[in-house]
Amino acid sequence: MGTIHYRRIASPVGALTIAASDAGLHAIEFPSNRHPQHREGWREGDHPLLDQAQAQLGEYFAGKRETFDMPLAPQGTPFQREVWFALASIPYGQTASYAQLALRVDRPAATRAVGAANGRNPLPIVLPCHRVIGADGSLTGFGGGLPTKRFLLELEGALPRETPAADLFS
Repeated sequence: MGTIHYRRIASPVGALTIAASDAGLHAIEFPSNRHPQHREGWREGDHPLLDQAQAQLGEYFAGKRETFDMPLAPQGTPFQREVWFALASIPYGQTASYAQLALRVDRPAATRAVGAANGRNPLPIVLPCHRVIGADGSLTGFGGGLPTKRFLLELEGALPRETPAADLFS
């Protein structure tokens, strides 16, 4: 896998930490992350994938990008990785329930396990765990916090904008 390089970048939801190696993008972390990555061997610095991730995230936040196109290398169990990559099948501007996500990975009885894997997604936004909501339509837990989840869903048009972005993070 080689050295994992990281940097912090500005975003409308606060400073994000992005991490990549030659294998792909490893992590995107919010300012306060419920499940931070293990950072053994991480080194602050430059890597072409960090430039690519920063540019694509900037385009996303500007409303000019709906999907991401870069190699991804999230570290997790085979089941977690299956759930994380299934997140990419939830279209921009739409949401899915945990039960629907469990069906996407062909494990309809594993809603809780799918929810737990979703909560540990190391690549939020790129693998859009924010698009997973409760069966009743409620916004449920999110590693970056519910204001961030609401902001992302409003940005994508999945929720009507009810709060000015400046007020969500003040």
